[in-house]
Amino acid sequence: MTKPATPNRSNARTSQLRKGATLEMVRLSCPDATQALKIAESFGTAAVDGDGIRGLHERLIIETADSLSEGLGEKAMQIHLQRIVGAFVGSAHGAGQFYSRAVTEARDATAKASNDARDEDLDGPVGYDSAAQRKREFAADMGVQSHALRMAAEGAVAAYERIVGETWKPFDRPIENPAASLNRKAAEAQMAALG
Repeated sequence: MTKPATPNRSNARTSQLRKGATLEMVRLSCPDATQALKIAESFGTAAVDGDGIRGLHERLIIETADSLSEGLGEKAMQIHLQRIVGAFVGSAHGAGQFYSRAVTEARDATAKASNDARDEDLDGPVGYDSAAQRKREFAADMGVQSHALRMAAEGAVAAYERIVGETWKPFDRPIENPAASLNRKAAEAQMAALG
């Protein structure tokens, strides 16, 4: 009995990449200045100075690069800045995703609270907010925070472009597949044992 031919996995192996967060992804998930101001006004919280945050972070990265310019070559500087800017963008993207989940939970809780037949979603005792109100306030806080981180990321990306002279893009790292590596090593050991 003949076994059906199986494709050789080592030849068919393709390199998968873990995609990093982009500034566009941050802009899609974090509130812009108009929305952040609307959130602050609606919930009575302080509005953040987005332009100030952006400018400060742009200057911070530029000054950091200036202080390192004598010790780092051009390529080393680019790699270093790539990582730093990637951290800012990744942080803002994570905050934006968290904000999106908080908004979804606030919407769900608010929709449930509007149903008069549900006792568990009614307002609490006098002086205490309902669960839906607390979720809306939490989402508002997350919106303002993610906007601040978005502006920091935008400042870092702008600094990268000024220093390096290229548009920043995330580093896409190859995904390690330890199981495939282990299987390959086991196969090599078995073949060596066979002679």
